[in-house]
Amino acid sequence: MEYIKSPFRGIARDVQGRASCYKQDWVTGLRSGIGILAPTTYIFFASALPVIAFGEQLNRDTDGRLSTVETLASTAICGIIHSILGGQPLLILGVAEPTVIMYTYLYNFAKRTEGLGQELFLAWAGWVCVWTSLLLILLSIFNACAIINRFTRIAGELFGMLIAVLFIQEAIKGLVSEFEIPNDGQPNSEKYQFQWLFANGLLAIIFSFGLLSTALKSRRARSWWYGTGRLRSFIADYGVPLMVLVWTALSFSVPRKVPSGIPRRLFSPMPWESSSLYHWNVIKDMGKVSPAYIFAAFIPALMVAGLYFFDHSVASQLAQQKEFNLRKPSSYHYDILVLGIMTLLCGLIGLPPSNGVLPQSPMHTKSLAVLRKQLIRKKMVQSAKESIKQKASNSEIYGNIQAVFIEMDSISTNTSEVDELGDLKEAIMKGENKEGNANVAFDPEKHIEAHLPVRVNEQRVSNLLQSLLVAASVFALPIIKLIPTSVLWGYFAYMAIDSLPGNQFWERILLLFITPGRRYKVLEGAHASFVETVPFKYILIFTLFQCVYFLLCFGITWIPIAGILFPLPFFLLTSIRQYLLPKLFHPQHLQELDAAEYEEVSGAPRRAFSLSFKGMETPSDEKDEDGLDLSDAEILDQITTNRGELKLRNISSGDDIRRIHPDDVVHPEQK
Repeated sequence: MEYIKSPFRGIARDVQGRASCYKQDWVTGLRSGIGILAPTTYIFFASALPVIAFGEQLNRDTDGRLSTVETLASTAICGIIHSILGGQPLLILGVAEPTVIMYTYLYNFAKRTEGLGQELFLAWAGWVCVWTSLLLILLSIFNACAIINRFTRIAGELFGMLIAVLFIQEAIKGLVSEFEIPNDGQPNSEKYQFQWLFANGLLAIIFSFGLLSTALKSRRARSWWYGTGRLRSFIADYGVPLMVLVWTALSFSVPRKVPSGIPRRLFSPMPWESSSLYHWNVIKDMGKVSPAYIFAAFIPALMVAGLYFFDHSVASQLAQQKEFNLRKPSSYHYDILVLGIMTLLCGLIGLPPSNGVLPQSPMHTKSLAVLRKQLIRKKMVQSAKESIKQKASNSEIYGNIQAVFIEMDSISTNTSEVDELGDLKEAIMKGENKEGNANVAFDPEKHIEAHLPVRVNEQRVSNLLQSLLVAASVFALPIIKLIPTSVLWGYFAYMAIDSLPGNQFWERILLLFITPGRRYKVLEGAHASFVETVPFKYILIFTLFQCVYFLLCFGITWIPIAGILFPLPFFLLTSIRQYLLPKLFHPQHLQELDAAEYEEVSGAPRRAFSLSFKGMETPSDEKDEDGLDLSDAEILDQITTNRGELKLRNISSGDDIRRIHPDDVVHPEQK
């Protein structure tokens, strides 16, 4: 509790640390030249498409009180403020699904409550934002971010699974609504006659499933066998927005005899229309809310503040994972303070607040990451082999490798290279500390390639530019409104399915359906480390516990009014994890099943690609490494999960892992 006794200490440290590199954040970005445009456009499309989809969801769930123009405006305003005044510029802000869910609950409560109604919905939501802002500011003042590590993987993955299921639910609801007359529709209109409603529904199924399938395929374009590396990277980075454009264009190919309005398209008022302009004056209506409802707004504010604190901090954590080798300090406490101020601003102008979002934040960092050039790797390997021939000690080998790295890497400094090569140094020194142990003997090809450092272009320009592009999108609504709503329902399904790989909760659910005689197949490919280190019965018990807890959380979202309390089980989960689960599971098993990092093991019989090129037919040392058709983005795709979390790859399977249950896997020869 020491952090509570020292208010403002965390904020002061964050401000001091980030102020020292604030000028460099801008200079580095500006010196990047046009090279900064690639990550800017990449993260813009990754941010804008979900915000547009959430706007359509809000428009339907709030009967038009909020729409795409408000979600875009909030994302743009908060993004610009954070890129200029925020602490961690790699963190991407946007209106997220939890915000949409909370605002839907607020609207349903206000609509049914005498004294509020639809007219005072945004005014009452403004008071919720006032309380939320106050709570977030207090959390930042009293250094609450010091406890963020208590939110372990189990909480994050349950929350991610809940959001994925809610995306699927929204996609299904949207498709069903395409067969129905909208609430504001005129039943006598030709387009709402049975045959045309049915035609609209069938078109919606075609467009939504078409978008879903093509988006998923384009997302994995870097692993295609065909096309050049640049073409595959372009399709992987921009394939999803391109598919939205393609299916939007195809929606205009329907015959002319089809009534106007089929297929249905996104609806949103223009920014200059009165239905949008009144948002900026919602502060005038806040005085009309009775004191009883002002104080009642504290209850949902408590849930929203907890959600934002958790979501914002986790997004910031994943954006600055230690494996990215970021050189500049973090800013958790100060960023929560800035988030509180932005939440207050959004509430006063009638906009849904924005917070740090996943997976866009780690995606932003990954787009700015550059793996060390293959020429440096080649020279380091050559230096190590020469040192080994000369029977040099491991300390001397590392010294020579470090000298090569400093000499060839033009942006290294005498103080930075030791930190960047820390993992490599540890791998080399293992051989010196445990002589004669073949499992830890230093192998230049294996260890140098596996521990090449990642460097990130840390700056503020890309975040600012992508936020300005989102702001420009507000005035591009006449074009955005051409997108069929069915394409957005397909995009919801895409976001859900794309978020599942890398979620160990999901991977353990799939593992339960694999028969014992086929589990050896899991070991043949890249797999999470717990598969080899935890007995299957404990994997089963832990997964069933998560399933029951997940169903509880999902069930709460279906309760009409009390559903607003759905974040509460996630807050309670920290205590359950800290006090109850250690009594039910062996500490080693629990550590593996609820690991802080995603540790993955390469499959034994076949090559599992990682930073290492082990098992791959590579050119000879004399051949130019550019002969490999591999880009930094392709390698980073292989070593990160879909939410941007870097995988910790073991070099080999089984040799360096302490197996707790050697008899759990039935091999084919034992059947």
